[in-house]
Amino acid sequence: MSACLRIALILVSLWANVSCAADTYEGNPAAARLMDELVQSEGFDRQQLERVFAAAERKGDILEAIARPAEKTKPWYEYRQIFLTDKREAEGEAFFREHRETLERAERETGVPAAMIVAIIGVETFYGRITGSYRVIDALSTLAFDYPKRSDFFTQELKHFLVLTREQGVDPLVPKGSYAGAMGYGQFMPSSYRSYAVDFDGDDVTDIWNNPVDAIGSVANYFKAHSWRPGGPVVSAATVADGVGEEWFVRSRKDLVPTFTLAEFAAAGIVPADDLDPQSLAIAMDFELEKGREYWLGLHNFYVITRYNHSAMYAMSVYQLSERIAGRVGQ
Repeated sequence: MSACLRIALILVSLWANVSCAADTYEGNPAAARLMDELVQSEGFDRQQLERVFAAAERKGDILEAIARPAEKTKPWYEYRQIFLTDKREAEGEAFFREHRETLERAERETGVPAAMIVAIIGVETFYGRITGSYRVIDALSTLAFDYPKRSDFFTQELKHFLVLTREQGVDPLVPKGSYAGAMGYGQFMPSSYRSYAVDFDGDDVTDIWNNPVDAIGSVANYFKAHSWRPGGPVVSAATVADGVGEEWFVRSRKDLVPTFTLAEFAAAGIVPADDLDPQSLAIAMDFELEKGREYWLGLHNFYVITRYNHSAMYAMSVYQLSERIAGRVGQ
């Protein structure tokens, strides 16, 4: 082999190693500012933080994923097929029966139906089986420092994550979650973990990563904290008169807050199928089917489900899965 060829091969090898090297946040100005804040306000050790961000990797596929959420690309008749399946119902029944005592205690203490708790965990992680494969530090760093549209939000979540892992005694480079940094059975963001997760089995550790008992209690506590009304209605099917304008229906996450009464909807031509208090506040939804549309009115408890994920289709999927699971276990 000639000397020139050997040099060329060495240069190619060096280029390949450089091109495959991880793109980390070591020296990133925004990361440096966050480190300053954590040192000053939370008493973190600067060198430990530098170690973390030197290992935190920018993930291009995370940026791609957050730009194309399922709700923006799928109509209702396709979206619901992700969650409303025989397999998810059957595994929901099995999860319910395995954890019945814990679920019933959570329902007694919070007023949140056991089947609703199971449905949330079922939709989020298939009952704890699919909790995410991204390192949380990579996901939150990528979105905090390279996703300007929601940089402020994810920077705060990254801060909460670092505080949380210190509180839990966990290496921040270890936990894994979704591409958005959500964690555990119920896919709590770090701020929600710190605010709503509970030690439901009394072992002095709040663990929704690995402990289904804590996860069940934490989901129930989240709903209670967001003012779930025990025994209250969630949705009602509706009939819609000809000529009702689109302005009456949910078109964005801003429209999820109930502002009109059922009486006002009825006067406009959107009439609930159920006998409900006409002064109850609600939202109106129209979902695309393969042929035609279906219409629903969502009440206060439906709004509470949307606090978990700001999506009408998500909340309807959770509700309908909960109803199917309740039917399977005789509730």
